[in-house]
Amino acid sequence: MSTRPTLRGTLRLLAALLAVLVGATALTACGGGTSADGDKSKAGAKSGAFPRTVKHAMGSTKIPAAPQRVVVLDTGELDDVTMLGLKPVGAVSPHMKTEGGFPSYLKDKIGGVKDVGPMEEPNLELIASLKPDLILSSKVRHEKIYDKLKAVAPTVFTETTGGPWKSNLKVHAKALGMEKQADAAMKKYESRAKALGEAIKKKDHGTMPSASVVRFIAGPTRLYQKSSFSGVVLDDIGLRRPKSQSSTDPDEPMADVSPEQIDRAEADLIFVTNGDDPKKTKREDVTDNPVWKDLDAVKKDKVFDVPDETWMSGIGVQAANHMLADVAKATGVELPEK
Repeated sequence: MSTRPTLRGTLRLLAALLAVLVGATALTACGGGTSADGDKSKAGAKSGAFPRTVKHAMGSTKIPAAPQRVVVLDTGELDDVTMLGLKPVGAVSPHMKTEGGFPSYLKDKIGGVKDVGPMEEPNLELIASLKPDLILSSKVRHEKIYDKLKAVAPTVFTETTGGPWKSNLKVHAKALGMEKQADAAMKKYESRAKALGEAIKKKDHGTMPSASVVRFIAGPTRLYQKSSFSGVVLDDIGLRRPKSQSSTDPDEPMADVSPEQIDRAEADLIFVTNGDDPKKTKREDVTDNPVWKDLDAVKKDKVFDVPDETWMSGIGVQAANHMLADVAKATGVELPEK
């Protein structure tokens, strides 16, 4: 009996197996497969892979899967999460506000979000009822209830809020598995801020104007420093700051002044926010004061009212972009495209 057909069949089988092997190797080389030990590729592990452990202000937290039901307990976290395309199931509204409720600049992104405030004492029972798979806040806000929060869901805290908003975004993005999206958004914002600064400088014949930030609250009037959220944004634009607002100390993001000390706000541009009902603040005392009326910016009509919810409470890329729009309008230049 001849063995030739059997030999030919064997050769065809070996050729087919070889083709499959080569194809599988090619897929792996293109990043479509797994490594020899069955783990995901390094590229996948760096972006969006779960489970993952996130180091943060209170230690380390293991997050088993990509979060879908997130609760945020401050406005910076709310800005970050919605910027990354997620609608939280629960959030607290700003701790200082004039109109109440959630920020209006995010109204298109937060419909149906449950208010789990107040800020000082979030409703733990309500939070638990929402069955979150991630809770975001900061040590400065909620250190005392961290243990209770982490008993409900994986909880990640930054150290504080305000000035460190860029590094805070990195922590939030890490917890969500959305580092690439966060980095891209930050680069776009920073490029836009730089372009705005260049346009302002060109319009002013090579000289960058100075900018002052004044906030009226139910208490002392405040001047905001370089180390504050708004201070970082103005610095990204390249605007100069008066000596009274040049501190980069993260522990001193603001300075209190009396109506008689308001001359410390002197600058080419003065941006003003109301953190409370104007009747509860000292705004009238300040603006009726001869010291205020003698400021060059006041005389030249270079005082601009801007929203407190973005300049003070926003603390994220979306709020920062709104600030850029306000500065462009105040300086009379066209806002660079996003």
